[in-house]
Amino acid sequence: MVKEFISQLPPDKLTPFAKHPYQVREDAAMDELVESIRVHGVLSPLLARPKGESYELVSGHRRRLAAQKLGLPTVPVLVREMTDDEAVILMVDSNLQRENLLPSEKAFAYKMKLEAMNRQGRRTDLTSTTVVPKFRSNEVIGKESGESRETVRRYIRLTNLVPPLLQMVDDGRIAFSPAVELSYLTRDEQAELWDLIGREDATPSLSQALRMKQLSREAKLTPEVLYAILTEEKPNQKEQIRIKTESLRKYFPRNYSAQQMEREIIKLLEARYRAKNRGER
Repeated sequence: MVKEFISQLPPDKLTPFAKHPYQVREDAAMDELVESIRVHGVLSPLLARPKGESYELVSGHRRRLAAQKLGLPTVPVLVREMTDDEAVILMVDSNLQRENLLPSEKAFAYKMKLEAMNRQGRRTDLTSTTVVPKFRSNEVIGKESGESRETVRRYIRLTNLVPPLLQMVDDGRIAFSPAVELSYLTRDEQAELWDLIGREDATPSLSQALRMKQLSREAKLTPEVLYAILTEEKPNQKEQIRIKTESLRKYFPRNYSAQQMEREIIKLLEARYRAKNRGER
């Protein structure tokens, strides 16, 4: 029988989940959550498990931060005893339905859940294509999250990207499909590619990423070859205006992605355009 109880605990007594894959962003959605809790209180208990002298938070990281912002002395918490793998699966599942998850968040969440299910004794088949098991953990994850087994596998591949390239995927500068193929490059090759992207202000297309992957397998992807592929003129390439994210960062909340900053800039430009038109009438 699962041992559990509900208690009022100080937010500071709750430690974040180890290797929590989801970002707790201080954005407009957080502002709305803070206001909701200010008016209505914490309606749904957080989920935690005993760990040493404190409690490890399994679900409710955003509510915890909102409560801290409001200075609430305690929050309602469902405290439940659970194994590490049970906690991982519950933590992942409680957040997967959130809107606007970043590719990196889904990638590490899927990987953590897959590994937990595998440790629980469920079979998985991420690398072999010759043996077809009776039960595939990544297929189950896909069904539970509304995505195909292959999509889950491809997301997990993103965890093999070096952090700067993975950040570019989150920022929307590298598309999902090319990013999956780039994940097969060695870490040294990826580091060289990231440096080239910064110097040449260009990112690889899917066809270029596939060629890089094949040449990497053949141990022929030298820095010179990388440069030659990346700097090719792409078909139907359109002129683009690029502004370095770092130059805009000071004008936005710390956790804003490049896509969020772009949307805010477009809104400001549209508002300026409408105001100008009104002034000319």
